[in-house]
Amino acid sequence: MSVTFDGISIAGSGMQAYQTWLDAIADNIANINTITAVGDEPFQERLVQVEARDPNAEIGGVDVVDTPLADTPGRLVYDPNHPLANDDGFVVAPTLALEELMTDLIIAQRSYQANTNVLNRARESYERALEIGQ
Repeated sequence: MSVTFDGISIAGSGMQAYQTWLDAIADNIANINTITAVGDEPFQERLVQVEARDPNAEIGGVDVVDTPLADTPGRLVYDPNHPLANDDGFVVAPTLALEELMTDLIIAQRSYQANTNVLNRARESYERALEIGQ
């Protein structure tokens, strides 16, 4: 790929990475109240691992390399009326904090928007350059 379109490819790869993160955050928020029985594995937070591409590569940017699950034990919650409660009245809830997830959501959304702005500005610049060349 030509150096001319690096801005578009870099911003596009950022958009893909942030979209993956937004999807993971949405899944985590949707399952924040998922309850399991004591002894069962609780819902695990989905994480996103991103790596920068090799600076000498033909196309710059980042790549999502993995979307692992966090290894958290969950937290015991006393809810004796829940159908999954053990004899002592406890169930297991995921170890997720809504405030942290909402902060991550705002960061990912704003970063996605920033990459969208870069992509649009690069596209507009290339269009103007083509108009000048005509």
